Amino acid sequence: MNPQAKLIFITSLMLGTTITISSNHWAMAWAGLEINTLAILPLISKSHHPRSIEAATKYFLVQAAASAMILFSSMTNAWHTGQWDIHQLSHPMACLILTTAIAMKLGLAPFHFWFPEVLQGSPLTTGLLMTTLMKFPPMTLLFMTSHSLNPTLMTIMAILSAALGGWMGLNQTQTRKIMAFSSISHLGWMAIIVIYMPKLTLLNFYIYAMLTTAVFLTLNYMKALKLSTMMTSWAKSPPLGAMLLLTLLSLAGLPPLTGFLPKWAIIQELTKQDMASAATLISLLSLLGMFFYLRLAYCATITLPPHTTNHMKQWHTNKPVSSTIAILTTMSLTLLPISPMITPTV
Repeated sequence: MNPQAKLIFITSLMLGTTITISSNHWAMAWAGLEINTLAILPLISKSHHPRSIEAATKYFLVQAAASAMILFSSMTNAWHTGQWDIHQLSHPMACLILTTAIAMKLGLAPFHFWFPEVLQGSPLTTGLLMTTLMKFPPMTLLFMTSHSLNPTLMTIMAILSAALGGWMGLNQTQTRKIMAFSSISHLGWMAIIVIYMPKLTLLNFYIYAMLTTAVFLTLNYMKALKLSTMMTSWAKSPPLGAMLLLTLLSLAGLPPLTGFLPKWAIIQELTKQDMASAATLISLLSLLGMFFYLRLAYCATITLPPHTTNHMKQWHTNKPVSSTIAILTTMSLTLLPISPMITPTV
């Protein structure tokens, strides 16, 4: 892709995100979401492969429908209350339509159907943008309207997302699809707490984005698009493979690592809200995700393929790993001790 064109698209992504997260008017928030959608489409389809074109088409149709529903919900609320302020969403039908629209934007179950296919048809770098930066504006809208959402509906969608994200990721061999179902599962954790403590949702999103960025950059460095490739990529950089193992375990939420911090805080807050049963259920469902994270880690570092494979082992390289990967991986493993400082602020 032309560097000037890529610069324009990345700048447009930043602009759309900034407009949405800084606006109080529904029309401005909608405009920012539309700029984001139009800017990411060329990045999805830049390889000119039929699968990439299909992914871009699916993404455009779903996002256009979700944006139209956001505009419709804001107009319904303005019609009944006379308010276009995002924080003044009060009409029940408008709240229901907005919840559905944001669930489609984010990929929350049962509106998750488009996300794995679109991520599979995108390059790894574009997939990184879609799982982190592109989810930030709708997550901000969810944060700003959290007081108006239906608690029962959000809890059902959250548990369904955790279940489907873990269950459907078990049988995948493509790393991008595994990361897509991982994202759906993590969105369940964010959605279940957004009504009771919205700041905790943002904390969870920030830590998830950091962990996912570390994993995506490592996979991009190893050129690992499927598990059979990961089985032979450990020789390229053994230290990086070992760090990928620990980062995946952190993404799974194992206790000594950073990924345990938001899950710990969410379970604690759900227990305070007399939702111990929901906390127990979503914790048990996260064990499904733990299985495919362990399988990724096993393929990346611990084993050689037990069968004949067409993938040649990669040559060991002494080229230094990117400092960004090193910093993000270190933060992905060592931030749990700061939880006493973070917890009082949320």
